[in-house]
Formats: sequence, C-alpha cells, structure tokens
Amino acid sequence: MSTRPDSELLRIADAVVAQARPGEQLEAYVSRDSETDIRVYEGEIEHFVSAQSEGIGIRVIRDGRTGFAYAGTLDERAIAEVLAEARDNVEFGTPDEWAGLASPDDVDVVPQDLWNEALAAYATDRKIELAKELERLALASDPRVRVDDANYSDVAAESAVVTTTGIRRAGRENGCYVSVGTLADDGDETQTGFGFSVGRSPDEFDLAKAAKEAAERATRLLGATKPASRRLTVVLDPFVTAQFLGIISSTLNGESVIKGRSLFKDRVGETVANPLFTLVDDPTNPLAYTATELDGEGLAARRNVLIDGGVLQGFVHNSYSARRAGTASTGNAVRGGFKGTPGVGCLALQVVPGTRSQTELISGIQDGVLVQQVSGLHSGVNPISGDFSTGASGLLISNGQLGAPVREFTIASTLQRMLLDLVEVGGDVDWLPMRAAGVSLVIADMTMSGA
Repeated sequence: MSTRPDSELLRIADAVVAQARPGEQLEAYVSRDSETDIRVYEGEIEHFVSAQSEGIGIRVIRDGRTGFAYAGTLDERAIAEVLAEARDNVEFGTPDEWAGLASPDDVDVVPQDLWNEALAAYATDRKIELAKELERLALASDPRVRVDDANYSDVAAESAVVTTTGIRRAGRENGCYVSVGTLADDGDETQTGFGFSVGRSPDEFDLAKAAKEAAERATRLLGATKPASRRLTVVLDPFVTAQFLGIISSTLNGESVIKGRSLFKDRVGETVANPLFTLVDDPTNPLAYTATELDGEGLAARRNVLIDGGVLQGFVHNSYSARRAGTASTGNAVRGGFKGTPGVGCLALQVVPGTRSQTELISGIQDGVLVQQVSGLHSGVNPISGDFSTGASGLLISNGQLGAPVREFTIASTLQRMLLDLVEVGGDVDWLPMRAAGVSLVIADMTMSGA
C-alpha cells in the first residue's frame, strides 16, 4: 500500500483519535475498497460483480480490556455511535496483560509504486473483453481443450490508521489478474488445467502465456494412470510450491508458535532445511501481488528473513504476538478490513530462487515425478508434527525427460524432512495472485503411493 499523507481517510481517523479520553488507547482504522469480478463462459458474461465498500473500525483499550466496534459507513453520526459502542464493549472485555496498540518503531517505509492510474481508469467493457480474449486463446491452443471459465478480477484499496500511541499513516494500492480454467477431453477421459497472469495494470498481462499454460496443464495429463508405489525424486511445480509455502507460513506465525501449534517452536538458530533454502517474507518487492508499504497496524512493511541458508531465523509478529513473545513486531499485522482487529501472518512469501529452469532441473533426474497439481493439501498437513499426505497428479520423469502422465497417487513425508531433502531450487519464479510466489523445488527420496 503506497503511503498517502494527504488522505481524506486520514483526516477522518484523526478526528476520532482526537476524542480519546485519559487512560485509554484508541485506534481508528478507516478503509475504502472497490473490486471487479468477471467470469465469461462461451463468449458470454456468466458472472459480473462491481462493488464498493467503506467503513471504520474503532478499537479502545483501557486497563487491559479491549472493546471494538465498526460501521460500514463514514457518516459522522455513525462514527460517533461506533466510538460509543467500542467504549461500552470495553466493559465486557477480558483483562489481558499484553493488550495494547502498536507504537512507532522507527522502521522507515520502503517507497513503492503500488497504485496504477491506468488500472483505475480502465473501462469495464475492456475488462470484459480481456476475459473473452483469454477464453478464445485457450480454445485455440488445442482442439481437445474446452474452457470451464475465464476470469478477470481487480481490487483497489485505500486505508488509514491513527492511534493514540503515535501511529498516523495512510496508503492505497490496486492490482488485477486474469485466470482461466480448462478441460481437456479424450474419449471418456477429462483432465483439468489452469493459468494465471497478474499485474498492476491489465497492460502487464500475458494472455497468451496464461492460455497456453492452462491448455498444457490439462492436455498433458490425458491418458494418466495410477503409478506404482515407490520412493523417488519429486519436482514441485511453482504453483504447488506456493501452496506448500502457504502451509509453512502458518508454522512461522508468531501467534501459532506462542500457542504451541508450530513444528518450529523452540528451534530458532537450528538447521531446518537444506542450506540452498532461504525463505523471506518480502512485501517490499513490488513484483509480489500482495506487496505493500504498510502492515495492518500502520507499521512499515519490511523484508524479514525467516530461514537463511537452511537456518531458522525467527517468526513473524504483530505488536500483540510480539509482546507475548518478548520481542518486537516484524511489521506483519494482517487485517481483513475495517470489520476486524489485526491478526498476524506472512505478507508475501518468497523462496530465494536458483538459476536453472524447470526443464534443466528435470534433465538431471533419473527417476522422479513432476507434481503438477495437489488436492486436499490443507486438510492433509499436521502443523505441529509436520506430517503430510496429499493427493497429486503429474508426469513421471525418466532419464532426464518428462514421461507418462500419472494421477490418483499421494506424496507423503513431513515438512521437516521435505525441507532437509531439498536438493535444488529453480529459477522459474511465478508471481501468483496469492501471498506466496511459486518456484520449482526438487526434493529427493519422497514416498509416492499409487498402485
């Protein structure tokens, strides 16, 4: 979120915080959002949503008790009622010795250009045409391909947060992406695929690449069979890696660690992965779809190295989890909007990439499998033990070449073992519309359970 010292929302938040009473901490969070979602099927609009919302959330803390209230309007009378309600709710709060608002920490904001005027001015009919063109390109890529849906989505967000502890910041950002889901048919068999393209502006989309990837993902799985069970080398496709990083991020969450729900608890300073593996949470990288200048409490977003050369460096925190852990916020407060209080989480996870393409990675593997899709991953992982088992589909690798398609198998290990058994990180970074970027990972000696 690019900072905006002249924000109208900042002035609204200022007016609320100016009403703070002695002995209370007060936070005003004000936001205004808009989004567009378009889905096209067979050249026609199947779904269209263009929505705007605005509102304010007020948090009051007094004597360790927290009260919160919100309203989906910025009307002055409604704001006054929200403040009164938040104060009333303090009386029902449970005393918490760590309760408190964030305070300025002297970390400078990394300036980023996260607002694109071309996107803000982009006409709706042109957005619709992008989805239609993506559908056309996917259909033209292979006669066996049908398109399940072609989509265009964008979001624009502006927010401000002001507190009695000295935080006063505002920012705005926008972004967009297109996606396409494909179906490939061969007789009675149907396989699925997908493709994405993201950008700060539709002018940055690569529709041809997204369509080609969606078609290839589906068609190359045609004729897939259930493979024989064995241990072999696994290559995770970038999208699959991003899904695994989403799981790993929950184990590096300071709140989870405090509650004993992380396999990395009490392991800071230990080797937890191959030295080739460096994991950073870097919302200051403008290439990340979720790049931002500010976290949900108004602190500067920053680059946090979580695993450096295989060694665990620490966890992400907001101000509350940091107080409980006896440390400082890492600028990782996350907020779903004005209707809630800040949580904690990674903002933009990235594995520091290697140099070789996926094709080059595969060329050195004698017996392996490229995992193109997984299913049930989130329900199949235990964040405390690290055990996981997930359904998968992909392509066998033999003597450095992609071979027969396979499906209905599972890959199983532990997250700890997987990180230690990593043998190479690819250079094929894939920026996705999620909080983690993808990159190919090569993992040795993993169990594939099939026939």
